[in-house]
Amino acid sequence: MSRAVRADAGPHLRDCVPVPGGKALLGTAHPLIEGDGEGPLVEKRVRDLWWERGATSIAQFRRFVDATGHVTEAERYGWSFVFHLHVPGGGEGTLGVEGLEWWRRIEGASWERPAGPDAPPGADDMPATHIAFEDARAFAAWAGGRLPREVEWEHAARGGLGDVRYPWGDDEPDDARFLPCNIWQGTFPNHDTGADGFAGPAPVHSFTPNGYGLHHVVGNVWEWTAEPFRLRSGRKAARALNAQARGRRLLKGGSFLCHRSYCHRYRIAARTGNTPDSSSSHTGFRVVYDTPPAH
Repeated sequence: MSRAVRADAGPHLRDCVPVPGGKALLGTAHPLIEGDGEGPLVEKRVRDLWWERGATSIAQFRRFVDATGHVTEAERYGWSFVFHLHVPGGGEGTLGVEGLEWWRRIEGASWERPAGPDAPPGADDMPATHIAFEDARAFAAWAGGRLPREVEWEHAARGGLGDVRYPWGDDEPDDARFLPCNIWQGTFPNHDTGADGFAGPAPVHSFTPNGYGLHHVVGNVWEWTAEPFRLRSGRKAARALNAQARGRRLLKGGSFLCHRSYCHRYRIAARTGNTPDSSSSHTGFRVVYDTPPAH
């Protein structure tokens, strides 16, 4: 099922793999970050779908912008968050986020200039980042697809392996020898050894794909989903957290900044939420289609 299918779908070049439907697993019986609502493990059913092999690339997003004139949230606001090691000059003189000073507010940072206007433009094969939720949803609609639901995302991420922690199985990545995805190696937030070949985002089709042919289901960039962020529990504490998180949208997959010592969210069941207008240099998306590509 990992054979890629390429076909024109209106103005968008689809680069898809089929993911068979059926019984799907959602969540985990062994949550690591309780407050994120990773559990419980439940069974649901999903239909056959067609998934982009990788996150939407800069080249793909440029085609969308050229065709529609879309202006992203980051461009409208005039700034976005960039990880400090990727800002020319280390972000000296820029504003940071209190308690998360590695994030710097960079004027002019956008999908086309992911490290800001003083850095080179992003390469075509890199993931489109600085993408807010509505930007992702607008692209997906233009492409003839949509953003995935969480259960669809997890089903595709498991690659046919069932109840596993990662898209390749249960083996934990390390900082030197087993490097199956693009995450952090070293000491966060000031020293990334880049042992996996990248000290930042990687091209969307790098690293070995999972059993369904999907690249970077975990690591590289966070991916927006179609759902709000909420905990699947009726407990009082969960209800209180859901009330606090009202309006946030769900993201899956982790990013190149994740490490088990800091943000162990490059697991299939891991999840996070953010406000829909948020954008940063580690947030992108992937499109899913309900119908097969035309031949």
